[in-house]
Amino acid sequence: MKTLCLAGALFWVLACGLPAEISGAVALTDRQAYEIGRRIWKNECAGTLAGLTSWNRDEEFPSLGIAHFIWYPSGSRGPFEESFPGLVAYLESSGHRIPSWLKGSCPWPNRSAFLADLDGKRLKTLRALLAKTIAEQARYAALRLERALPKMLEATPPHQREKVRENFFRVAKEPLGLYALMDYVNFKGEGVSPTERYAGQGWGLLQVLEGMPATGPALQDFSRSAENVLERRGKNAPSGRHEAKWLPGWKNRIATYQQ
Repeated sequence: MKTLCLAGALFWVLACGLPAEISGAVALTDRQAYEIGRRIWKNECAGTLAGLTSWNRDEEFPSLGIAHFIWYPSGSRGPFEESFPGLVAYLESSGHRIPSWLKGSCPWPNRSAFLADLDGKRLKTLRALLAKTIAEQARYAALRLERALPKMLEATPPHQREKVRENFFRVAKEPLGLYALMDYVNFKGEGVSPTERYAGQGWGLLQVLEGMPATGPALQDFSRSAENVLERRGKNAPSGRHEAKWLPGWKNRIATYQQ
């Protein structure tokens, strides 16, 4: 078993000897999970209570929790991976009492209905649950990173797999590297879904790792590649989505990977 011990880092990863997958877990102490969760919460919604339940203009779904997990309304599906139901199941398995209405599809059919219910009992209850489960949400986010590498390698042409794998571990060995990887994969996905493409080009973690050079300062290379990938996404996005307006905030978030 190969152990990546990151002195001064927020957490460790245990990686098995097999080249194409991560084995075991991203092991977080309670303190580490809380601290990384606070970072993601600050990145995604300025660390505010109100930001834990939001529905952005021009989007077809609410964004919930510290990492703005997606929850589609009943009968609706979009191009992005739905992640909030998985969080609900994870919190329940961790011993938290979950209201029954949280176990199905999103009950608000549209943004207007969601905003009208913002101060209602359901969303107040949800914000309270999310505010007290920062560490658990970070652990749930870490699970996605743990599962990401095998998915990405499977979706990568054989001649590029070694580069993607090496860049993943180059970043992971940095003091803030696993935070950067975990935050980005929860921020913009693995990059393997064919529905998460504009003009045939993705914007997930896979595309960032592919865009990095094979040598150099890992976090600097990762951050520069992430900016390039997101600039490309903004240019390729359908005009009605107005995604260019998010780019300054996305870049500010990426800057935290080197701070």
